[in-house]
Amino acid sequence: MSLNPQTDNALREIERSTAGPQTIAFFDLDGTLVSGFTVTHFTRDRIRRRELGLAELLRTIGTAIAAGSGHAEFRDLLKVAAEAWSGRRDDELNEFGERLFNRKIINLMHPGMREIVAAHQRRGHTVVLSSSATGYQVDPVARFLGIDNVICNRFEIEDEVLTGNLQEPIIWGKTKAQAAQRFAHEHGVELDQCWFYADGNEDLALMHLVGQPRPVNPRKKLARIAQKRGWPILSFTERRADQSLRYASGLFSVVPSALIGAGFALARQDRRAGVNLALPLWLDTLFGVNGVRFKLIGQQHLSDARPAVFIFNHRNQYDGFIAARVVEKDFTAVAKKELEKHWLMGGFGRLMDIAYIDRGSGKSSVEALKPIEELARKGLSVIIAPEGTRNDTTGVGAFKKGAFRMAMGVGLPIVPIVIRNAQDIAARDAGVLTPGTVDVAILPPIHTDDWTLTNLAPRMEVVRKLYERALADWPDEETVQNLTPDFRATPATGRKTPRKSAL
Repeated sequence: MSLNPQTDNALREIERSTAGPQTIAFFDLDGTLVSGFTVTHFTRDRIRRRELGLAELLRTIGTAIAAGSGHAEFRDLLKVAAEAWSGRRDDELNEFGERLFNRKIINLMHPGMREIVAAHQRRGHTVVLSSSATGYQVDPVARFLGIDNVICNRFEIEDEVLTGNLQEPIIWGKTKAQAAQRFAHEHGVELDQCWFYADGNEDLALMHLVGQPRPVNPRKKLARIAQKRGWPILSFTERRADQSLRYASGLFSVVPSALIGAGFALARQDRRAGVNLALPLWLDTLFGVNGVRFKLIGQQHLSDARPAVFIFNHRNQYDGFIAARVVEKDFTAVAKKELEKHWLMGGFGRLMDIAYIDRGSGKSSVEALKPIEELARKGLSVIIAPEGTRNDTTGVGAFKKGAFRMAMGVGLPIVPIVIRNAQDIAARDAGVLTPGTVDVAILPPIHTDDWTLTNLAPRMEVVRKLYERALADWPDEETVQNLTPDFRATPATGRKTPRKSAL
């Protein structure tokens, strides 16, 4: 479940609803599935690439002002865009929309709304993405979420080229409601069997028609009517795709933290002591100024067995930092090769003896891990994400063998760190952090003394399923003790990995 009580309530409602395709869930895009307006990022990108001329920009602004004052319609705004893109190829604009989605829009998506979409899909409901945006904005989101049904505005195309005209009908306000009515009728579904998630005042027409209206971050008029009628309201923290002053201040606090650590290291004549002071100090500042908090359970397992191989589930660019803050001291790590030349991670990497792995080369990865083995034998713990490439789901991906073979070879225990809701503070490729609370569970150490090459794969899968159990039914301080692996079904004999090298 989510950390947002409103989302939890929504998920429980969906789980209790009638299963099957005769229930339809309509979802708006802008302000509902994502923060803000996707067209803003399309416009910024075109300005940056000098594809948007001054005349078109002024015409767009003027039409928008006229529409806001009632002297123009939404159709007029769409017409400006259609005429500006007249003569452009449809496949070229589809590629543009997909690229912008992967670079910007994906980081604006509300994690809670993704959970709600997935919940409807699990119930077998017919899910529809219904938006007044264009297909170039809507289609990439639909593909990403696995939504097959799309209602949106599209431009007229002849011979794969845009003509400058609009396809009818225009999807906006009442016509958007009428399009949803037609869709429901074509599928033999009554509107009282439908859900509708949206944020805008223009969506009131459909909100009044469906059986389950669900305003999301509603604007003033919609919020007022929702409160009057008792419609459940979903609220989510705004997500940002661009850098912010708050994030920058946290990031660059690395400089004073590093200076303090360096002074301490010189005084103690111990480089590792300086790292142990500087890194937690910086991470506390980075997360603190961005409003990120942690709720830890099972902290005693961090010291039950040291050194150890600490493994964590991988979702975004910050869960490695989360694991580092939890482990806190006397550790090294494994990171992707691309970070070796990063201005920040490269410097920390040299101080901490991080192993940088080329994920595309198995032989290079093996060579890179050998120095880490030696450091582990000298008493340093190791932090590593066994999934390798980060996933963009709330599930747990397949585990790679490196972390486990290292633990076997050096004779270290494995300590699982389970991170929940990391996607709430940052999407997969987000460059900034969103305020929120992340749950972290440290499970009991798993000793590898009787692990062999024969039982390695099945035991890795048993450990992976511990993550699934924890994420499906989040433990408390008492029940976290029970999250231990049952290896009875895996073979106990076989060829052991030589202690001189795990790889």
